[in-house]
Amino acid sequence: MAGSAEIFVFKDALIVLGTAAIVAPVVHRLKISPILGFLVVGALLGPYGLGQLAEHSRAIDWLTVTGEKQIAFIADLGIVFLLFFIGMELSIRRLITMRRLVFGLGGLQVCLTALLISLGALWLGEPPAAALIIGACLALSSTAIVMELLSGQRRMMSTTGRTSFAILLAQDLAVVPLLFLISALGGNSEGSVVQGVMIALVEAVIAVGVIAVVGRVVLKPLFRLAAGTDNPEFFMAATLLIAVGSGVIASAAGLSMALGAFIAGLLLAETEYRRAVEAMIDPFRGLLLGVFFFSVGMHIDLGFIWREPLIVAGGFLAMIVAKTVLLTPLCRLFGVPWSTSIETSLLLAPGGEFAFIGIGLATQFRLVDAGVAAGVLAVVSLTMGTLPFVALAARRIHKHLDMEAPSRPSSTLLPPDDHTKRVIVVGHGRVGQLVCDLLDKHQIAYLATDKDVALVERWHNLGRPIYYGDASNPIYLQRCGIDEAAGVIVTIDTAVVDDVVRAVRARRPDVMIVARAHDARHARHLYTLDVTDTVPETIEASLQLAESALVGLGVPMGLVIASIHERRETVRRELQSAAGTTSLLTEQIRHARQTARRDWKTKS
Repeated sequence: MAGSAEIFVFKDALIVLGTAAIVAPVVHRLKISPILGFLVVGALLGPYGLGQLAEHSRAIDWLTVTGEKQIAFIADLGIVFLLFFIGMELSIRRLITMRRLVFGLGGLQVCLTALLISLGALWLGEPPAAALIIGACLALSSTAIVMELLSGQRRMMSTTGRTSFAILLAQDLAVVPLLFLISALGGNSEGSVVQGVMIALVEAVIAVGVIAVVGRVVLKPLFRLAAGTDNPEFFMAATLLIAVGSGVIASAAGLSMALGAFIAGLLLAETEYRRAVEAMIDPFRGLLLGVFFFSVGMHIDLGFIWREPLIVAGGFLAMIVAKTVLLTPLCRLFGVPWSTSIETSLLLAPGGEFAFIGIGLATQFRLVDAGVAAGVLAVVSLTMGTLPFVALAARRIHKHLDMEAPSRPSSTLLPPDDHTKRVIVVGHGRVGQLVCDLLDKHQIAYLATDKDVALVERWHNLGRPIYYGDASNPIYLQRCGIDEAAGVIVTIDTAVVDDVVRAVRARRPDVMIVARAHDARHARHLYTLDVTDTVPETIEASLQLAESALVGLGVPMGLVIASIHERRETVRRELQSAAGTTSLLTEQIRHARQTARRDWKTKS
């Protein structure tokens, strides 16, 4: 019997590990967020799902999590590390750089949304303290899911990505006073809400100050000592000690463990050990967060959703509509285009993981009724589960609005209509900026264009001829002078590059188009679209690596450069041959390259 009892202790842990090892990779292959996989499996195999039938069937008992306390410790660690990771993302330097959107747009979103939802909860009969907590928790979005969606689409540097990231940073910062607020109201249940808020602010200042001072004194010496051993095990131990130790200290002071870990991560982000710590804990990050979301799924009351489908559906629609309608004009107020404003608002309209933390903590303090908490969390879980579909609809709306109004966000950023012969540079990220720098150096007239409003305004104010707009729109291209353009250089590396090339070729079949490609496969595809030339990043990186290695090994520089050029031409011919396209202009460029190389060899 003792052996059987021990097996059942490890059974729940095996189910969670099985979810991480089997279910998560499967849903990832289906292009669904693994986080949603953990949520769904947690809900199905938890005490509110099939776990209700565990006592009637031994087989079901083996397949469900019946001992919730057995994984509670691991789930708590997941929450601690979730806040620790977020703290490391929130470096002071990053906050200062994005202060306008973070503290302006993000701060307004959190405050106004929390106020609106709190008033709604008050109208439905909730006590002031409960209404305030529900409003604050539902004002927050899912940092983990939204960031994963945008990162998977390679859109973190887009206007939508930057705006969403700034608002999510503000929301992550709001978690700190929220946890203080719940702790203060829970410890002073007889006092007023205003009194609880004031106590929370005072405790926040004192506690953060103490932990920050202690962290400054201890953090660097500890990591310097661990790094000096050149042993990754000691470095890992120091990382765990800081993350968990800060949480334990905060808990001993009557605060949340997650809050202590958050402050530790924030302090660590300012040190030179940040990247090493991220690399050290990254393999465990997904698993710990997966366990956390599994435990979140376990607390989703499927029975409540089944019994009250109208209430859950009504709450779902009310939450999505209210947050979208509120955030969209706020984004416009800060100069974000309409299309991006609507997409960002829809992405951030669903609830987030902090609702489960905050409302769960409030339920423990008996600030929120258990039945009300079940209903609220059911609505939050439904919004999180449908977030990928909401994001898909938001993306389509964004593209549709962009096609209708590509250049309206700022009348001062309209391209000139003077029919001057220029090179058009599409995209002004790190690659586009370097291209423009070289065009400036060689005194070649050009015009740059990008869809990131903040980036365009910054460089336009610095004197660069850059303008906002969608280069895949034929009308906008005509405004940029495509009819007189000497060439088009496409530096963006997204699916939009196809639309840009097609739009340019439809207007100017003869113009030179040089496009950036990700790899050889992408380059072949671009050649089929009749680009003049393309530069695959992976191949160029390999050639530059080989060049540095050969020079370092003592091969004469002239021979190295000649062989690298020959290899580049061979690769280019192979790609063009595979694509089945070789234009006259491409042949002329190749002939010019060969002539220049012969002249260079003669001079050498």
